[in-house]
Amino acid sequence: MLHEKGRIHLDGDLESWIIDSTAPFREAPFTHEIAAASRRLRLPQRDPADRFLAATAKVLDLTLVTADASLLGLGEIATLANR
Repeated sequence: MLHEKGRIHLDGDLESWIIDSTAPFREAPFTHEIAAASRRLRLPQRDPADRFLAATAKVLDLTLVTADASLLGLGEIATLANR
């Protein structure tokens, strides 16, 4: 959307850029288990995107890397500051 609005510029067409940029990464699935876990988390904010990211880290036993101070030190989820 930012590319379409001209707020950022990506070389080439968007689909090719996404394929090239994400090639070295694995995608985490969004499952019903993650959706349910997002509702059970005790987070200081209600932002659904933050809840889904934190729940994904918890369910898949991943470390959540974030610059959002309110998501650091959640206790039940491993976190790492990205500052």
